[in-house]
Amino acid sequence: MLHVLAFAFLAGTSASSPHAPWVSAVSPLIKVRPGMGPSSSRMSYELHAARGACEAFQLQVQAPARAVNAQVEAFAGPGPLAPMKLFREALVAVKTASNSEGAAGLWPDPLIPVLDAQGKPIAHALPFDATDERPLTLYVEACVPARTQPGRYDATVRVTAGAHPEARISVSLHVEPFSIPATSSLPNSFGMSLYSLAHGHGVPPESQEARALLRAYAEQLLSHRLSAHGMGVDPPPATFANGKAKLDFRAYDAEMAPFLEGTALPSGARFTTSDLRLRLHLPDDASRIAYIKAFTDHFRERHWPQTLFFYAKDEPRPKDFPLVLEEGRWVHAAGDGAVLVTAALNKPLLNATDIFCPVLNCFFPRAGPATCPKVQSVPELRARIASRAKVWWYQSCMSHGCDGGPSADAKLEHAYSEWASYMVDHPVTLNRAMGPLAFLTGIDGELYFDVVAAYNDLNPWESVFKFGGNGDGTLFYPGTPDVLGTPGHVPIASLRLKAIRDGLQDYEYLKALDRAGEHAFARSSVRALVRSGSDITRDPKVWEATRAQMADHLRAHAGESAP
Repeated sequence: MLHVLAFAFLAGTSASSPHAPWVSAVSPLIKVRPGMGPSSSRMSYELHAARGACEAFQLQVQAPARAVNAQVEAFAGPGPLAPMKLFREALVAVKTASNSEGAAGLWPDPLIPVLDAQGKPIAHALPFDATDERPLTLYVEACVPARTQPGRYDATVRVTAGAHPEARISVSLHVEPFSIPATSSLPNSFGMSLYSLAHGHGVPPESQEARALLRAYAEQLLSHRLSAHGMGVDPPPATFANGKAKLDFRAYDAEMAPFLEGTALPSGARFTTSDLRLRLHLPDDASRIAYIKAFTDHFRERHWPQTLFFYAKDEPRPKDFPLVLEEGRWVHAAGDGAVLVTAALNKPLLNATDIFCPVLNCFFPRAGPATCPKVQSVPELRARIASRAKVWWYQSCMSHGCDGGPSADAKLEHAYSEWASYMVDHPVTLNRAMGPLAFLTGIDGELYFDVVAAYNDLNPWESVFKFGGNGDGTLFYPGTPDVLGTPGHVPIASLRLKAIRDGLQDYEYLKALDRAGEHAFARSSVRALVRSGSDITRDPKVWEATRAQMADHLRAHAGESAP
């Protein structure tokens, strides 16, 4: 079956009332901030979704509105479909802008669910006031399981607030007769540690509560098409005899098997990658090699198809090269593992590296001060490495500047601006661009160092400013009982996490066009969105129109007429 991505399209229907609406439906590609006037007057929204995809829109509430509440009615359509999910967009106070792309002030990012997993209201989500100082925006999301009956589904979102007349937002969801794969076609690995989660939520890391939280966070990542490295962190214990290592995988398998075998989510999605955990303080190289061999053998015996990689010394400098070479020798002597190195191509590391993973800036030449010591395109890098080796990339503070705040040097400020970025105070289009950029360049995978970095030493509800940027290494917020008014702890996803997922869905869309023989059209489509890592279309209307055109082409290949 042809796989394609879902797309959202603004309906363009205005309110039937002669008065301007106090609630309006707006694109998910904007961030609603204080001081913004109404972004639209729409009282309806139209979504097109492939099976296996999620699509969303926002409801912008005009101030003042007291005790705003909302309810989503069930879908009516040709088959069963779960109701849309509703979130209140909380605001993060940015004290120092990431760079000139951003600004100090309040920015939307945490998505507080209105209902918990059991369908019960979350106490501190709604009702909520909308004021000029603190605007209120709701995020409305529809996710379509792979076996959903195609056709049109209709629902209504009802919004109330004090003396305001009830607002009824009509939603039409068109489920397409094609799907995207549950597991991302682009391998990726985003870092996450049990110990950081436990610290952020204030629970003991050895507790069952912490383990349940780890699984909940990993499920959230997987539902957004992402894989995780780190996780429980602790490598399996081992005993050694006759030059062999025997590892106790019981705890590891309980943690990881659902994500490697596709049983963690109803969709059957799997992690695309996993990291090889090596015990510290093993006495000698022979023990290390035996341990790694036992680890890789376990993956082969369990028939886990994921790329298993050993994360070598992070961002190694020349003084670290001997260590990276030594780590490479251990892994290669053991057999099947791959060594990942986060550095631009260095000749001394050539034979030790299986996954070359430079920073994003290293793939795109740009005038002005250098932000990478060696810029090479993906084809140029492939020509220098072994045919079996892979090329990944990663984002870092090089996408916004590592010192925090705009630079007084205009040339330097420009050098660190306009890049694809996961920062809170950057446009949604920059947050979303990595998926299309992956298709544009033909990159093999993406690495990201952490999704909960601020949990270690900050209160993320007050600040996620680290490494010179707002949100660098933090894509979640700790949903603790005091924040949510709930008895338990849950992960709170961010707008940026949704944008990353949407970018990965864009990637599936473009891959489907390519598989359908629409190579030239796929290339022209992606270039309408991104042309380099720092040349990204900002206009939401261009993104929406481009995606609609791509859907038309894919629908024609599927033998379906345009709706």
